[in-house]
Amino acid sequence: MIPDVAWNKRESIERCWRRVQEEYAQNPDNLTNYTKQDAIVLNIQRMCEIAIDMAAHVIAARGWGLPKNSREMFEILHQQGIIDEHLVKALKGMVGFRRIVVQYIEKG
Repeated sequence: MIPDVAWNKRESIERCWRRVQEEYAQNPDNLTNYTKQDAIVLNIQRMCEIAIDMAAHVIAARGWGLPKNSREMFEILHQQGIIDEHLVKALKGMVGFRRIVVQYIEKG
């Protein structure tokens, strides 16, 4: 991955995380506000998609195979020593969360 591309993706993830923190503001009552809830979920979904995209680029650039799905991408990064076991578990959980969000949105 071109370093500038990786840096930009990292910046995008950080920007999304800041938005989640701003909307949630350490106040669980904010989750009952649908506008805030949508902003939180949308930004978490964006972070997921950016992380998946970064993983795909790293795997392709280093020729580490063709993963069948997003979870496998993170497993490959773990096997190659790029991410630790704690992070691979969190990222796999994130993929599951993203799938639930997408299904919910598609149901309308």
